Amino acid sequence: MLTLSAFGGGALMARLGQAAPGQSPYSLLDQLARVLVLIENEYVDAVDRQRLLQGAIKGMVAELDPHSAYLPPRDFAVLQDDTRGEFAGIGVEVDFRNDRVTVISAIDGSPAQRAGMLPGDVIVSIDGLGVSGKNASELVKLMRGPAGTQVRVSVRRPGRDELLRFTLSRQVIEVSSVLGADLAGQIAYLRIKQFQSKTDTELLEAVAQLRQRMGNIAGVLLDLRNNPGGLVAAATSVADEFLPGGVVYSTRHRDNVVEQVRASSGGSLQDCPMVVLVNEFSASASELLAGALQDHERATVIGARTFGKGSVQSIVDLPGGGGLRLTTMRYYTPAGRAIQVEGITPDLVVDSSLSEGGTPVLREQNLENHLPSEAPAGAAPPQQQQAGAQQPPTTQQPSPAAAAPGKVAPAVEGEKPGISPTHLGVARSVPHDPTGGPDHALSVAYIHLRGLLSASPAGGAGR
Repeated sequence: MLTLSAFGGGALMARLGQAAPGQSPYSLLDQLARVLVLIENEYVDAVDRQRLLQGAIKGMVAELDPHSAYLPPRDFAVLQDDTRGEFAGIGVEVDFRNDRVTVISAIDGSPAQRAGMLPGDVIVSIDGLGVSGKNASELVKLMRGPAGTQVRVSVRRPGRDELLRFTLSRQVIEVSSVLGADLAGQIAYLRIKQFQSKTDTELLEAVAQLRQRMGNIAGVLLDLRNNPGGLVAAATSVADEFLPGGVVYSTRHRDNVVEQVRASSGGSLQDCPMVVLVNEFSASASELLAGALQDHERATVIGARTFGKGSVQSIVDLPGGGGLRLTTMRYYTPAGRAIQVEGITPDLVVDSSLSEGGTPVLREQNLENHLPSEAPAGAAPPQQQQAGAQQPPTTQQPSPAAAAPGKVAPAVEGEKPGISPTHLGVARSVPHDPTGGPDHALSVAYIHLRGLLSASPAGGAGR
C-alpha cells in the first residue's frame, strides 16, 4: 500500500503540482520533469536518470499498440542482426515454452555444435544466471554478445543426472532463412523461416540446387508456417518469383491509400502448380505473401487461419544508437481484404497440432490494445464468400502415423531424447515422401499438390 506520510503528504503533493484546465497537452512534459525530480530526490535508493527516461519513452510508445516499441541501443542492435540473418552468439535454436529453454538444434559449425550440445538439452543457466522467469528477449541477449567473448552455459541432458557445463566462445553466426528439399514427384519443398535481407537470394539458390538434383520442378510446396514475418521488401521480392504480375499488396494510412506494390514479371517459378502452407504463427509479411498468392488464384492455401498481423512498422534510427519501431500503416491483399485481426483463411483448413505440449494458440486479436481491422470501403469479401461457398472443409483423416491434435507425436527410430519429430506442428526433417508422416498438414498439402499435378500434368495455375 502506498503511503505519503513518510514524506509529509501535503508538501509532497504541493511539489507535484496539478495541470490547469485548458493547458497545452505539452504541459504534461512539465509534469514528467516534476516526477523525475521527485524520484531523483525522494526515492529510497539512488536512481539512474537515463534508465528512468528510457522507461518513460518505452511506456509512451507501448501505449500505442503491441507492435510499436522504443528500442534502446542493445535491443535495436538485436533487431538489426535478425533482419540481416547474422549475429554473434553460440549458435543454437531453442524452444522457450513451458518455462524451459530446450535446444532444438545446434547450427552446423557453431560453438554449440563443436562443444557437443544436442537437441533435447535443457539450458538451466547462462553465465551463472538461472533462466527461470526470464522472457525470451532477455535470454537471447544473454546468449548473444561480441564475437570472441565467452559465455558459460549449463544444461540438463535427458538420461544424465549431473549438469553438463560448456564454456563457449561467441562467433558470428549466419542463419539461412530458406530451407529446400526435393519431394517425390519432382516437387520442390521451400520453407521460408523469416523474411530477411537475403531471403530472395537464398530462395533462388535453393531453387537452383533443387533443379540440379531433380532436373525439372513440376510443382512447388511453399511452407510459411511459423514464419513471423520480417522485411516486407524481401516478401515482395519472393512474390516476384511466383506471380507473373499484378498487385502484391496495398497500404493505407488514416484511410488513405499510400501505396500499391506490384509484382514484376520474369520470376523463376511463375507457372508450376503450387500449394502454400500456413498456420496460426504465420504473421505479417508471410500473411501478405499468402494473401497475394490466394487472391491471384496462383496457389491453394492450406493449413490454419493465420495470426492476423496486418500492420506496417517503420523502423527509425534515433540518436545514440537506439531505434523506434512505429506502426504507420495497415496492409491489404490485392482484393482489398484486411489482414489486420482477420488473418488469411486457407482454402483448405487442416487441424493444427500447435497445441502439442499445451501451447496456447495466440493471435493478434488476443493481444491487448491491438489495432482493429478496418476494411476499406468497397473491399471484396473473403474469397470463400465471393464464390458463395460454405466455410472451407476441415480435413479429418489423420494418417495412422500422424499425431492427434493436442498430443505430441510418438518418437521415431533414431530420434534424439526429449525431441518430437515436429516442432509447433512443423516437421523437423522433411521426408522425401511426406504422405502419412507425423506432420499432418504437410502430408495433406503434398497429397493435394500431387492431385493438382495429376489433373494438370502440363503445369498451369495452382488452384
